Amino acid sequence: MQAVIEFLSDPQVWILLVTLSTIEIVLGIDNLVFISIAVSRLPIEKREFARKFGIAVACITRIGLLLTLAWLAGLTSDLFTLFGQGISIRDLVLILGGLFLIVKGVMEIRSLVVGEHEDVDGVGKAATSFGMVIAQIAVIDIVFSLDSVIAAVGMAAEYVPVMVIAILVAVGVMLLAAQPLGRFIDNNPTVKMLALAFIVLIGAYLLTEGFDLHIPRGYIYGSMAFSAFVEGLNLWAKRRALKGVASE
Repeated sequence: MQAVIEFLSDPQVWILLVTLSTIEIVLGIDNLVFISIAVSRLPIEKREFARKFGIAVACITRIGLLLTLAWLAGLTSDLFTLFGQGISIRDLVLILGGLFLIVKGVMEIRSLVVGEHEDVDGVGKAATSFGMVIAQIAVIDIVFSLDSVIAAVGMAAEYVPVMVIAILVAVGVMLLAAQPLGRFIDNNPTVKMLALAFIVLIGAYLLTEGFDLHIPRGYIYGSMAFSAFVEGLNLWAKRRALKGVASE
C-alpha cells in the first residue's frame, strides 16, 4: 500500500500519465476514423456494436502488447535486408498495414465515386459481412496498436501501470467519440471522402515508416487538421446558403 501511495505521489508519474494519454488519444484518432468507415457498410442496427467491439479489441491488443515488453523490444531487430535496408517484424507489420490501408481507402473512394447508393436498410450495395468488418478492424488495430505502444514504451518502459492507465483513458475517449464521429461521417459524404483520403495518407505514412523513411508526425497531423478546417468552412458555407434559400 505504501508503495502505491509513493507511486501516486510522484509528480513525474502524473506528468507522464497526461503525456501518454494525449499520445494515445491522438494516435487513436486514426484508428477511430478507420473503424467509422469500416462499420458504415454494416446494417444500421449492427454498427454501434461493431464500433464498441472494434475499440475493445484495440484496448485488449494494446494492453497485451504492453505485457510482452521483452518480445516487443525484439521487434526492431532486423530479420533480413531488402534493397540495402534492414527489415524487422515491426517494419513488416507497418508495411503490410500501410498497404492494407491504401488499398482499403482507394476501394472505398471508388465506391463513393461510382455511386453505390444505400438501400432502404441503410446498407450499400457492396455491403460487407459483420465478420469481415470485424476482421478488418482487428487487423488494423494490431497495426495502430504496435506503433503507439512502441512509442509509449520508448518514453516510459519502467512505468507499465501508467501506460495501461493511459490506454484505458484513450479508449474511454474513443468510446465517447465513436458514435458522434460515425454519424457525422455517414451524414456528410464530403467528410466521408476526406476521411478516406486521410486513411490513404496514413497508409502511405505507415509504408514509409516501414522502410525507415521517417516523416515527422506533425506534418501528417498538420495537413489533416488543415484539410478538416477547410472542410469545416465548406460545410458552414453550405448550411448558411441553405438557410438563405429557406428564408426566401
